[in-house]
Amino acid sequence: MLKNRLQPFINRYEEINNLLISPDITSDIKKMTELSKEQSNIEPIVQKAKEYITLINDIDENKSMLDDPELGELAKEELKELETRKPELEEEIKVLMLPKDPNDDKNIYLELRAGTGGDEAALFVSDLFRAYLRYAENNGWKVEIMNSSESEAGGYKEMVFLVKGDHVYSKLKFEGGTHRVQRVPATESQGRVHTSAITVAVMPEVDDVDVQIDPNDLKIDVMRASGNGGQSVNTTDSAVRITHIPTGIVVTNQDQKSQHKNKDKAMKVLKARLYDIQMQEKMEAEGANRKEQVGTGDRSGRIRTYNYPQGRISDHRINLTLYRLDAIMNDGLLDEVIDPLIADNQAKLIEASGL
Repeated sequence: MLKNRLQPFINRYEEINNLLISPDITSDIKKMTELSKEQSNIEPIVQKAKEYITLINDIDENKSMLDDPELGELAKEELKELETRKPELEEEIKVLMLPKDPNDDKNIYLELRAGTGGDEAALFVSDLFRAYLRYAENNGWKVEIMNSSESEAGGYKEMVFLVKGDHVYSKLKFEGGTHRVQRVPATESQGRVHTSAITVAVMPEVDDVDVQIDPNDLKIDVMRASGNGGQSVNTTDSAVRITHIPTGIVVTNQDQKSQHKNKDKAMKVLKARLYDIQMQEKMEAEGANRKEQVGTGDRSGRIRTYNYPQGRISDHRINLTLYRLDAIMNDGLLDEVIDPLIADNQAKLIEASGL
């Protein structure tokens, strides 16, 4: 019975309350922080649990009054409302009881790269970056550009940026993959629709303890930062290129005038990429079923199409099609695509867990 499964959460919440006011804990900052975090994590389910237990008790009480000549009709009406709310509340609780993704609360690096389509792909990197930027603003998140490489025709060959805020990874973790765009390029005189593609990688920001890097595995080069078309934009060797020899991963950064700052940013991105590889390997080891539940799947797979002539955006993983492309891109209303993805993933997890 769900009611019995919820009581331990309430008990633990109250136990933490008592612990937090005990002298042993108040003098131990580390333990106090751990307990406060645990309490914060279970608070949403505790609130729903209390609501659910109250609702079940109210249902039982109203059922007992159905034959009462004075209160029976009132009890019948109230029972109808309570029984309508019960399945809704049960679904909300099931979502809260799902195993928590350890990365959900983390900030992320988003890496956008132009793929097939040349200049048009680079322009779409710029368009999608702006859409993510507005989506971040809508959520009260902060964005910091880590590195960018401009295209001669405008747009970006590559754009790497950090998104900081509450539950960023939980919202954007399904954005990784190939994003395809179909539209008429400005340079196309015949009005023909071109198809191009960009890739998006989503990488959690990691602490030093998450990824250990042997300095002997790194090759670090410094050079003068170059601008559009290759011209030098800096008179000092401030640009940094770091090569991780075992994996062959190369990270460059030239956005800052300081070599030290560029190196620091490049190292952070490198750690995120290495952590991402670890996550992918773990996912593969846990099998295809786990990979499907997580929802990230094959990073090279086409996940979404943006069709400008038809004003259509389609996510191929959940067969979602919306004819609101301009609003979604211009106003950053990506939650219209992202929220259904999250709901689909939660439904699969609930089914797999047997809740």
